[in-house]
Amino acid sequence: MSTICNLNNLPKNIIKPVVTIGNFDGVHWAHQKIFKKIIERARDLHGTSVVITFEPHPVKVMFPEKAKPLITLLEQKEELIINQGIDLLLIIEFTAEFAAISARDFVKDILVDKLGVKEIVVGYDYAFGHNRQGNIEVLREMGSLFNFNVQQVDPVYTGNVLVSSTSIRKLIMEGNVAGAKRLLGRNYQIRGEVISGRNRGGPLLGYPTANLRLTDELIPKEGVYIVLTDIGGKTYQGLTNIGYNPTFRDKTLSVETYIFDLSANILKQKIKVNFLSRLRDEITFPSSKELSQQINQDVNQAREFFQKKKDTPL
Repeated sequence: MSTICNLNNLPKNIIKPVVTIGNFDGVHWAHQKIFKKIIERARDLHGTSVVITFEPHPVKVMFPEKAKPLITLLEQKEELIINQGIDLLLIIEFTAEFAAISARDFVKDILVDKLGVKEIVVGYDYAFGHNRQGNIEVLREMGSLFNFNVQQVDPVYTGNVLVSSTSIRKLIMEGNVAGAKRLLGRNYQIRGEVISGRNRGGPLLGYPTANLRLTDELIPKEGVYIVLTDIGGKTYQGLTNIGYNPTFRDKTLSVETYIFDLSANILKQKIKVNFLSRLRDEITFPSSKELSQQINQDVNQAREFFQKKKDTPL
């Protein structure tokens, strides 16, 4: 797959592009259904599957006071789209000037003239262009004019829950990471660099933790979680505490991960923390001894969780 971040760098004569356009925050099940569709249609046409997305998120530019924390920042979003098997990812810089382009000019100048689009696949609620004036009817009208086909993908539900970035964001903020997984199609992940902490985990509590300087915007609700941590391509079981360490009366939010069976120094390394299940709320304990005892119980619960997953037949 190729990634292009400038419209002027688009290769010429892209073969029969089958295109989808959107922000794709989360790259969740519904987005994946669209990607699967454009890959299938590109294969049928002996063409090229193309995803167009925007950076930064348009709401951050146009209505920053209304912007919600993103589920996936650009680095992870790009990785996830690549993993879907797309041929070409086009990342368009979203500016106020770009936002002023009308829906019809966007189709004519970019999709038709620059890409030579043969087919467009969009979600059920897709809108685009200046003031979101473009919709499926506009696309079909332009398709008739410029000889490209338009398909619309139906909404996706898990049970009776609509798969959407809004639903996923709400679940994560509530701490329901297992519920978010069902809509995402994978465990929710945050990333960051391991930084120096307050040196309490190992010396005081007996459980050394990796303190994270976050790059992500959306953090699960405060509490203790069972996690899998990716470090340099290797995966480790562990526990993550998100909160203010009320036992020690800290004032700032911290994200600390106790990584099972790891003795190496990972200070300044970048790691990825994948959330599997929420164990409990953050609790204030009378002393560090009681906190250490609780952590021991948490570790035992987490190990039992992983053992059950290992013993459960596929």
